[in-house]
Amino acid sequence: MFKKLLIANRGEIALRVIRACREMSITSVAVFSDVDRTALHVGKADEAYHVGPANASESYLNIEKIIATAKRCGAEAIHPGYGFLSENPKFARACEEAAIKFVGPKPSAMEIMGSKTRARQAAMAAGVPCVPGTARGLTLAEAEIEGAKIGFPVMIKAAAGGGGKGMRVVRTAAELPSAFETAGSEAQRAFGSGEVYLEKLIENPRHIEIQVLGDEHGNLVYLGERECSVQRRHQKVIEEAPSSFLDSEMRRRMGEVAVRAAKSAGYTNAGTVEFLVDSERNFYFLEMNTRLQVEHPVTEITTGVDLVHLQLRIASGEALPFQQHDIVMRGHAIECRIYAEDPDNNFFPSPGKITRLLQPSGPGVREDSGIYEGWTVPLDYDPMLAKLIVYASDRPSAIARMKRALNEYFIGGIQTNLGLFRRILDHPDFIAGRIDTGFLDRLLSAKENGAVPVNGLSEIAALSAALFSAAAPSGNHGSSNGVMPSKAKGAASSGWKRVARAEGLRNL
Repeated sequence: MFKKLLIANRGEIALRVIRACREMSITSVAVFSDVDRTALHVGKADEAYHVGPANASESYLNIEKIIATAKRCGAEAIHPGYGFLSENPKFARACEEAAIKFVGPKPSAMEIMGSKTRARQAAMAAGVPCVPGTARGLTLAEAEIEGAKIGFPVMIKAAAGGGGKGMRVVRTAAELPSAFETAGSEAQRAFGSGEVYLEKLIENPRHIEIQVLGDEHGNLVYLGERECSVQRRHQKVIEEAPSSFLDSEMRRRMGEVAVRAAKSAGYTNAGTVEFLVDSERNFYFLEMNTRLQVEHPVTEITTGVDLVHLQLRIASGEALPFQQHDIVMRGHAIECRIYAEDPDNNFFPSPGKITRLLQPSGPGVREDSGIYEGWTVPLDYDPMLAKLIVYASDRPSAIARMKRALNEYFIGGIQTNLGLFRRILDHPDFIAGRIDTGFLDRLLSAKENGAVPVNGLSEIAALSAALFSAAAPSGNHGSSNGVMPSKAKGAASSGWKRVARAEGLRNL
């Protein structure tokens, strides 16, 4: 096992890997930009090194600086987390050339599966069902011809990345030129490659993904599925394991197909094979993410497998300690991605100082967080602050537990999407499991039209814990007899209104 590991990332995923290192007696090394000097991952790591200015291209995305820092501190391996350089085969190859172990798949597997067009080719060659579409990058002229062959509506997609970047829905041939140019430009900015391709648009499918894990001795297994259909602009918002839509037979078939797709690329370490599933339960290969996923905790909780521990053990040469028949999913887990953004203002980012932080706890609650009270959230990076994960024996119990945990959660000083999760969890379609990739758009549209009432009781419960904090001086959370001091009542009223605005309670 490695003695020292550099984590080429920041925020909650850096903290997640640091915790694994501590449990495995590995020295953890953090890197940070100018704006992250006071970030939580910097303080929690055993060592921390400055790698450049706030601009990610000059710090977290600078391969030369990351490799030089790893050599300087004597790190034997690098964990890339997710985002940044995690799916960059040039970085994986640079690690290889520097005799530093990259915790992830081999560069050759990343080159195949990291490009959506090459991944489609490999999947089709392995007999994996794919959404009808093109299998290579296109010029506009070629896209117009292929679009007519496939039939509109189609989806333009970036070949080199995901997360909703470089993606556009095109419903008619007349829309294609403008959407093609916009998608290509966005892909170039986000991934350094403007290559795009076309897929047939499957209207309102479910987005279900399969976690795979392979060692360097030829063993590869799947660890169940995650339901990721609640998303906005192709960015996941809530994830669950297992999916309420799958039965054991469909889970087995999708898992076996995912393993087949991964084996076609010679895949090792942790990865995720993503599928679109239509209403008739037909599933189609979408893409493969060649890294650890943001939503990995729901798989860890329902399978009892620590994916980060196993990533490190696989990278150090160990074989998987189990076989496919040993994997059993139990109970139900839900994850909410907490963002510094304002859902009532078109999800506009909300950087700033966290003036108050009340975090949930109790049975079945896990929080993967990169924030603390008094920290200033920067504008320079993805606005995700934390992930709230709950576990219970079944889905209804997990929903109830998540609602309880959300009502204990408060982040003051900035706007967050906490109120949005309460609306989702109260929605009858979500409760019944009637969800698809268009669910959240429909919910948001209905709210804008005034059709969805605010659940006042749950919102008020969520805000009550912050009331005294908004009203009382620092260090004084009310009087000794539990009665609000009269002096604080006016401040409490204004504090309540500020909190109500932060939670989007326009009618309170």
